[in-house]
Amino acid sequence: MASRPKRRAVGSGAPQPSGVPDQRDEEEEEDEMEDEDEDDGDSDEEEDEDDESVDEEVNVEFEAYSISDKDYDGIKKLLQQLFLKAPVNTAELTDLLIQQNHIGSVIKQTDVSEDSDDDVDEDEIFGFISLLNLTERKGTQCAEQIKELILSSCEKSCGKSLVEQLDTHLNDTSKPVGFLLSERFINVPPQIALPMHQQLQKELAQAHETNKPCGKCYFYLLISKTFVEAGKNNSKKKGNNQKEEELMFANAEEEFFYEKAVLKFSYSVQEESDTRLGGRWSFDDVPMKPLRTVMLIPGDRMNEIMDKLKEHLSV
Repeated sequence: MASRPKRRAVGSGAPQPSGVPDQRDEEEEEDEMEDEDEDDGDSDEEEDEDDESVDEEVNVEFEAYSISDKDYDGIKKLLQQLFLKAPVNTAELTDLLIQQNHIGSVIKQTDVSEDSDDDVDEDEIFGFISLLNLTERKGTQCAEQIKELILSSCEKSCGKSLVEQLDTHLNDTSKPVGFLLSERFINVPPQIALPMHQQLQKELAQAHETNKPCGKCYFYLLISKTFVEAGKNNSKKKGNNQKEEELMFANAEEEFFYEKAVLKFSYSVQEESDTRLGGRWSFDDVPMKPLRTVMLIPGDRMNEIMDKLKEHLSV
């Protein structure tokens, strides 16, 4: 399973203006203004050159591989980006995902040549997809911590009714809940999500047929990285009544999961984000507030979601 997405090179911004000069006579000020006009012209040219650098596209081929022991560090790093400072044992979670490697995939760059100019480790992972059956893994520390994180966040953000519904679903052993994990670096485009999700669904079906772990999920649970415009997200306006257009998804395809969710709510992680993530996200110079959006999707709606992914992500 491979795709040919493109990633953008990161360019630096235009130079910052110098400090304000001391007071001078009118002639010196006029001369300075003329010099600044010339400098501005030079800066514009430099900015244009920077823009060209930013717009440069580099062809990179990614391929999916089965999860193995050597992927431990990469998977754990991506899990930490999802959970941030939340009390979830990401080391144990990573171990469990590796142990059940009959499902799940990691994304790696294909055929990294030894003489490549890029300092790329051939084993470096750019993303992964897998699933942890919270019902089967009941009693493990990470599974219990994930459920506690979701319920406590729901209590702070939503009404009592939604909390009770969510608690019932998470603890109903007759209807297993699978925690779907699909994480990747921001420079990996959403088109790669289609074959990754399709492959995972095939693996889950095969696991169900052969009575392997994770095979049967009545519900799918997602925690998605999302954003809203800073200052527009009212803490009382979360839950099933939240307008979809307010949310922007870090993984664009997860909006289709959101549309099919029977329970959903968002909570802020701005205080947990570091300086590179918290409060500095922006789209078209609009500051964004980082959230996590929790969704519970019935398993019988996954085919509809896969059809949506095919419609919008096929290349």
